[in-house]
Amino acid sequence: MSPAANEIPPAWAVTFQKILELEASRDYDNRAVAGGLDRFLERQGPEMETWLADAALAQDLVKTSYAQLAPEQRRQWAGRWLALIAAAGNPPNPPLAKGGSADASRQLGDASRESPSLVKGGQEGFPAAHYRTPPAGLTVDAPVDRLKGVDVKLSAKFQRLGVATVRDLLYLFPRRHEDYSRTVRIADLSPGMECTVSGTLWEARQVSQGPGGRRKDTEAVLSDESGNIKIVWFGQGYLARSLRPNSRLSVSGKVEVFRGQLVFQSPEYETLSPGQPPLHTGRLAPVYPLTEGLTGRNLRRITWQAITSWLGGIEETLPPASLARCRLPPLQEAIHQAHYPDDLPFWEAARRRLAFDELLTLQLAVLHRRRQQRQNVQGIPIQASQQVLEGFLASLPFALTSAQRRCLEEVLADLARGTPPMNRLLQGEVGSGKTVVALAALLAVAAAGYQGAIMAPTEVLAEQHFQTVSRLLGDLARPLQKEHLFSVYLEYVGRPVAVGLLTGSTRQAARRELTELAAQGALDLVIGTHALIQSGAEMPRLALAVVDEQHRFGVLQRSALRQRGSENPHTLVMSATPIPRTLSLTLYGDLDLSTIDELPPGRQQVLTRWVGPEKRAAAYGFLRKEVQAGRQGFVICPLVEESEAIEARAATEEFQRLSQEVFPDLRLGLLHGRMPAKEKDSVMRQFRDGELDILVSTPVVEVGIDVANATVMLIEGADRFGLSQLHQFRGRVGRGQHKSYCVLLSDAPSEVAQERLAALEQTHDGFRLAEVDLELRGPGDFFGTRQSGLPSLRMAQLSDRSLLSQARQEAELIMEQDPALELPEHRALAAQVARFLDRVSAEVS
Repeated sequence: MSPAANEIPPAWAVTFQKILELEASRDYDNRAVAGGLDRFLERQGPEMETWLADAALAQDLVKTSYAQLAPEQRRQWAGRWLALIAAAGNPPNPPLAKGGSADASRQLGDASRESPSLVKGGQEGFPAAHYRTPPAGLTVDAPVDRLKGVDVKLSAKFQRLGVATVRDLLYLFPRRHEDYSRTVRIADLSPGMECTVSGTLWEARQVSQGPGGRRKDTEAVLSDESGNIKIVWFGQGYLARSLRPNSRLSVSGKVEVFRGQLVFQSPEYETLSPGQPPLHTGRLAPVYPLTEGLTGRNLRRITWQAITSWLGGIEETLPPASLARCRLPPLQEAIHQAHYPDDLPFWEAARRRLAFDELLTLQLAVLHRRRQQRQNVQGIPIQASQQVLEGFLASLPFALTSAQRRCLEEVLADLARGTPPMNRLLQGEVGSGKTVVALAALLAVAAAGYQGAIMAPTEVLAEQHFQTVSRLLGDLARPLQKEHLFSVYLEYVGRPVAVGLLTGSTRQAARRELTELAAQGALDLVIGTHALIQSGAEMPRLALAVVDEQHRFGVLQRSALRQRGSENPHTLVMSATPIPRTLSLTLYGDLDLSTIDELPPGRQQVLTRWVGPEKRAAAYGFLRKEVQAGRQGFVICPLVEESEAIEARAATEEFQRLSQEVFPDLRLGLLHGRMPAKEKDSVMRQFRDGELDILVSTPVVEVGIDVANATVMLIEGADRFGLSQLHQFRGRVGRGQHKSYCVLLSDAPSEVAQERLAALEQTHDGFRLAEVDLELRGPGDFFGTRQSGLPSLRMAQLSDRSLLSQARQEAELIMEQDPALELPEHRALAAQVARFLDRVSAEVS
């Protein structure tokens, strides 16, 4: 029997057991504890070894680096620890109070313990406290300046953090917590230790340092029963006046060595008073987002005031049935523990509850919008002619994939139903054949006597769609009658089908002709850009609006396109960005989803290699070799998140360097987001028509043009991009018959970036890469911050699939029981959804 089985586990085992359970729930990612489990082992190692009383066990379980173990080894290691602790008898659940901080935190009016228990990790946790309600006549939606010590100037600073009300402040959660929970006697301190020391302040004096004594420091001596230690606060001479000798002081920070003596340098500090909890030391101390003129200490003091005196005004949003079903803690307690947790497992339980609230509210908001959109909206029922469909498919030089057929059937079923109008997202990788599916539906609409439209984000892409439609309708053999209009007789339709191209560059006479034909209903299909939604382009028989590249268009633009018709047309949104199902269900729950998850046979794989800076010259040489063989290539400049202007400037400098130093004999073109639209379109046309050898571009510019002759995609600063973005870039080559390559240049990628780049080398499945991207980077970066359209989630991680799924199930259950959220138990939830709706995209954006 192991030594651990001979005695009751000590106090550290309580926390350790919960940490290991949390670690298991996170698939052993070494993030259950700030700094990783090795930091916990370093702190508690001596006590653990003593408790184990076995050198071999200690070597395996205490002195082994958890960070260096593989996931399966971590699982086995954690299992051994849990078994040892269980063998001695399960440790009791921890009391709420720890080191005095929670004692005081519970002195918040009535300290009744009859509230539901906080549940975490499947175990009963601590009981919920009762909190004071706001002062008479006020609510938590009162301005933040109703808090003591918050004047007009401070209120303006809070505004910069998005805090206008007390509720906003309660939901301004810390970015992280500093772990100052380890309390150590002065005699036991050692260099590098991060900990808290409490004792009596013997003296505090101001000293002058630096040239002319201009820098004023404070030096102090702190004493406990085991010894003394010196403390220095650099540049904070004023502290000498506020720190009183013989007072009880607590300091937290890292122990340093200065002139052979242990010292704390500019640590966190606070004077201890009976009954008052520490806010800055001796605990997990919150680290908040800050703004100029607002210090972390001041923010902690004000948030603590909001928690102790106003938190009771926050209504519980979840009905008792939902709380019990989902095993979640009360909302007020979760908010408290999110700011000032008693330990990391308590914080994780709080985060889980608050994240669940965000995801549930987002789901309810999306489902509510979907219900609103579909309620009493009459659509246009269109029964697709089998003769038309079979005739079109038989005319194609290729067969549809099974995925294309499945998606087409889903679209046609929506059209046949008519009411409510179709609102569907068709997603698939570049080259998967989305346009063919859309065109089949558009032909069905035209054959039924209605009109259709395709809106693309750029003129070049609109022209590309126009040419693709021409080719697919068998009109490629002869030149187009006009550059903006063609009509082709389709035997399977039984009449000519007219297709027009309307963009910002369309000449006035041609524009007038197209708008007249469209208004008369004589134009079956119009393809274009924003020009389609400008006044004058009416389509009275519009029944199907197709929008390409969803993130390029705002909600209003899509609504305006639908309003070109006199009825409620169907909408099909096409996306070339593979979106993980978990994410699409959450963000696009108001859209039905069709996925082309299969590429046509014969599509070549693009050879992908990640190279370091020492091979940059070789990469340039390879690109030159391809150009000399008659091919073309792209160079993508690094992403600069801070500013499009900085990004454009950097791209211009890179273009000049490549033009003058690297490829002076080749024809280079430049694209960046600050260029006028006409100039961008001109450059893209030149590249498409073979007038440029190399296109240098920023990542924010749409380069999704079909250039079959382009065989090299060279991406600078590849580690700055997400996998989905890199995969999109890679999809721009390999469109023709020539072997194609993607070269990823990266100077000093982080460990996570190296994982991403390695995954891209090995994987060509866009949907698998999208899942990996979501796991590695999270949703905020999934689409790129400038065009994500994602709601701002404070606590939720959309990569947390189990919580996401649970929230969606709960949302569907609630909507089924109470679609309008009118029942008394859903009143607070309805108010939360109303507040959240402003931050949720109604459609893909």
